[in-house]
Amino acid sequence: MKRLERDFFEQSTLDVAQQLIGKSMMFENVQGVITETEAYVGQDDPACHAARGLTPRNAVMFGPAGHSYVYFIYGMYFCLNFVTEKEGFPAAVLIRGVFIKSPFEKHLNGPGKLCRDFGITKEHNGIDLTLSPQLYVLRESQPLPYITTPRIGIRVGTDKLWRFVADPRQI
Repeated sequence: MKRLERDFFEQSTLDVAQQLIGKSMMFENVQGVITETEAYVGQDDPACHAARGLTPRNAVMFGPAGHSYVYFIYGMYFCLNFVTEKEGFPAAVLIRGVFIKSPFEKHLNGPGKLCRDFGITKEHNGIDLTLSPQLYVLRESQPLPYITTPRIGIRVGTDKLWRFVADPRQI
């Protein structure tokens, strides 16, 4: 199976967020179908971690597309994002939900649950998804219908309909 290449991640963040729905994400020996994403687009997006500029925490967002951006929130959860667009423009897609297919079946509906169950931590920040044998996304996908909603878990930028959610029962 072929993985997504850099040009996929270099697209518009909104396009990437929508096109990731139904794609299989691989982490070590676990495979899951992406069922929910949210887009965070540049310094003009008040909910984006880059809204206040470059910091050590968000530096990977300013780098090349196709890298993982993993951060820690609420003192207890890691969140996995995929960096998008052109280098120097900070944007990323938060992976909010995955239906694990192999080696067991389970729906992970939340970025904290996803990272906890996959074992994704801060040490996985900055992984090149186009080269890594550990973390990547397969090119093939299951077309899944999805709905578009406002992003959740944020206080600003809630007017943006940049959350994309598929029904895991469709898998």
